[in-house]
Amino acid sequence: MKFTLLLVFSWIQLFTVSAWSQGKSSGGQIELQCQFVYTIEQMFLGNHIKFQTRSAELENRLIDQYIKRLDGSKIYFTQGDIAQVKKSMKGAFEKIKTRKCDFLKDVQKVYLEKVQARTEFAKKLLGETYKLDDKAEFIFDPDKRDFYKTDKEAEEFVKNYIHFQVANYVSTDMKLEEAKKSVVKNYERVVKRISDTTPEDLLVQYLDSFARALDPHSSFLSRDFFEEFNINMSLSLEGIGATLSQQDGFTMIDALVPGGAAARSGLVMIQDKILAVGQEKGPMENVIDMDLKDVVKKIRGKKGTKVRLNILRAEGDGKKRQEITLIRDKVSLEDEAAQLIPFEREVNGKKKKYGVINLPSFYSDGKRGGRSAANDIKKLVAQAKKQKLEGLVLDFSQNGGGSLEDAVKIAGLFFKTGNVVKQAGRSDGREEQVYSDSDSSVDWAGPLVVLTSRISASASEIVAGALKDYNRAVVVGADHTFGKGSIQTVVPIPYDLGAVKVTIGMFYIPGGDSTQHGGVDGDVLLPNLYVDELGEKTLDYSLPPVKLPSFVSKEAKVSEGEDAWNFVTQDVIKQLKDKSVARVAADAEFKKQIEEAKKAQEKGRLIKVADILKDSKEKNEKEKKQKLARYDKAERIKEYLKRPEVIESVAVLSDLAELQNAARKVKVD
Repeated sequence: MKFTLLLVFSWIQLFTVSAWSQGKSSGGQIELQCQFVYTIEQMFLGNHIKFQTRSAELENRLIDQYIKRLDGSKIYFTQGDIAQVKKSMKGAFEKIKTRKCDFLKDVQKVYLEKVQARTEFAKKLLGETYKLDDKAEFIFDPDKRDFYKTDKEAEEFVKNYIHFQVANYVSTDMKLEEAKKSVVKNYERVVKRISDTTPEDLLVQYLDSFARALDPHSSFLSRDFFEEFNINMSLSLEGIGATLSQQDGFTMIDALVPGGAAARSGLVMIQDKILAVGQEKGPMENVIDMDLKDVVKKIRGKKGTKVRLNILRAEGDGKKRQEITLIRDKVSLEDEAAQLIPFEREVNGKKKKYGVINLPSFYSDGKRGGRSAANDIKKLVAQAKKQKLEGLVLDFSQNGGGSLEDAVKIAGLFFKTGNVVKQAGRSDGREEQVYSDSDSSVDWAGPLVVLTSRISASASEIVAGALKDYNRAVVVGADHTFGKGSIQTVVPIPYDLGAVKVTIGMFYIPGGDSTQHGGVDGDVLLPNLYVDELGEKTLDYSLPPVKLPSFVSKEAKVSEGEDAWNFVTQDVIKQLKDKSVARVAADAEFKKQIEEAKKAQEKGRLIKVADILKDSKEKNEKEKKQKLARYDKAERIKEYLKRPEVIESVAVLSDLAELQNAARKVKVD
């Protein structure tokens, strides 16, 4: 967006060279310091759709978000502690303006003391006389609980919570004594992490809390998070090609990227533990109990450079420790890219082929010629056409959004030309902006279904909503999508200090509706597998929806020729609904998932330790399957095609194809 570039240059002027030089670390890199925070706040306020100035309301929101960041589970603070934190943070904006940030250290001191106290309580409880209470139960959802009045009340909750934590370990066939040690180590790890918090970390916490006080989708991206953001959008990085996770203080190899340096070497295996990391020259550095993001930073590096890993591997009944050297390389994150998956279905005694395009996110690296979701989908649609598939499903059921530009281009693949989305910003003279598809070709004129869920959000809702408003596709799945109707821009902060992600406007689909809160309604509904509370309208400080006049384009429709496509009428939707309802009611897998969803909802309200122990065997088997599916592509696709919502979306597509073929035949006759 044009104004974003102008914005960057204007803010660079505010960050004077002399000011920045004062903030350099010993390594020459500029650190985030108190003197820069006020100006970064201004970067948010200069662009946010609603807030342009600081206010008492915004300060109260900031304080609430900061408390939630520290103790969102309401385990550590009491009501008295909360009063003390609020007193320390009162007048935060004025303090920041005068470059006084010591109040954050005061709050952190209270926080550390409370975490240490809970840790000592856990150690005492888990002593020699400890017995796992399988009758323990508690309400876990913090929204259903207030902060406790006294430490004694809080400790009663923590006691039940510790029984739950121990039960989780025991359910994996771990011995009780080992489970106790693991729980204690977890508490000690939290103490260490908080003790190691730097002044820069505190400012990052403050700025992100400030951003989230504006609305749920504005945020402050620290230097590290901004790097991750760019990697996720471009689907590319340089490193060893392994997915890492953390377990009991150890960094684990969770998956290997096919073709990546680690997989090619043959030296690394799934579930290897990384004990230490070293560069090509120099000492090895112990990474046990190190924050995962810091371990990742040490392993990543430029293509062609070497990294040494000290790994621990289980072999038989024992363990083997060894040092290996890997050469870093370019890694393509193919698992996050769009995929065309063929799906065969028998219709009236004949086998017919359909295609499911699974798109996990609307990615785009923003560079000329760089990879993007729109380009990938265009190629996949061309493949589907070449393979003469009977119809396509666009699977957005796990898609949380991404690039607006790619959303517009993807929607435009399925009709001629026309408006896709309108962006309306704040009322300070900035005009509404309409994003349209100007490519007159129709890449796919055949039957089309969009699969959604309650976590389909943002760009997913733009495409689904546009195709629905143009009567171009049948939306199958959730009664409504997530309901995120806001647009954010990411503005880098000078001198590699990170970036601000700020909500600059609301978007509207061609019918004039904002998807904010309501989302996109499904035409053919499948059982809801997510809890009722999921959605934009449940988030803190969510912006209210507004409706605009319709801006549907008549030019989108093609009535004749090879690019002609059929309107999805209400009569067609009714027929599809009736057939789907009958199938879903008789489907054993849907019944099973509905039961699991009910159990999950109940556990969200009341957790029973007895249930954790009872369900352990089934849970372990399920986790094994999920792990296998995570690092084996063929297994992933196999499991994906077993998902009942995917199977049913193809069944609806098949019905749609038959109805549209019949209608086309009648028209020709």
